[in-house]
Amino acid sequence: SKLRLDNGPEFVALALAEWAERNGIKPDFIEPGRPMQNGFIERFNGSFRRGVLDMHVFRNLSEVREQAETWLADYNGEIPHDSLGGLTPAEFRQQNDPAASGYGWN
Repeated sequence: SKLRLDNGPEFVALALAEWAERNGIKPDFIEPGRPMQNGFIERFNGSFRRGVLDMHVFRNLSEVREQAETWLADYNGEIPHDSLGGLTPAEFRQQNDPAASGYGWN
């Protein structure tokens, strides 16, 4: 397995490298200064920032989690995505893996 990463300081940390090695995951770094090599996650991060982080003032981590879970349920179940042919991620997943259910990462 591989984990695609940019070259941010959080991704070159020793703790992440050790975790990846323990779990048999090979880090796959994009080229420095080439964020479009990671375009889907860059798009997701921007959507998350606009939909959650820029919209609320949080007092604690629990509030962040609550808003993030609500937003993610909408993002996956209610909002059509151009990259999925106008389907929501939930609809796309159901069409491509009928046995799948839920919105969590497995």
